[in-house]
Amino acid sequence: MDEIDRTLLARLQQDATTPYAALGQEVGLSGAAAHERVRKLRERGVIRRTTIDVDPAAVGKGVLAYVMIEADAWMGGPDTGEALRALPWVEEAHIVAGSPSLLAKVRAKTTSELQQALKGIFDIDGVTGTQTIVVLETFFEKSVDV
Repeated sequence: MDEIDRTLLARLQQDATTPYAALGQEVGLSGAAAHERVRKLRERGVIRRTTIDVDPAAVGKGVLAYVMIEADAWMGGPDTGEALRALPWVEEAHIVAGSPSLLAKVRAKTTSELQQALKGIFDIDGVTGTQTIVVLETFFEKSVDV
């Protein structure tokens, strides 16, 4: 990956709808050449998906929590990942080092719904406990620095 690819990625992170002609102009390429570069970045898995950034509070999901999940056995298998993915409140799940086995990012409409999410996590085989951190305010969120 060279500096042109990095510039294209940074620009697409700011606005994924930027036309290829504008992307090309920014890096000194034709629109077609910029399109080809982006296509190759997708093929190599550098660009995993193209999406939009939705304000969670605006769509009724204003409660954000990080849940540290404790377990009595290794939780890194596909069954655990599928069980967490099936819970509508879980946005991210990570295998972590340390006393919790997993870390999940959870969004809910209300604290009552957060409680439902926690129950759903507890229902997963092997889960023995959770520690939940509720976010009161977010200062910022960053994209991956390229």
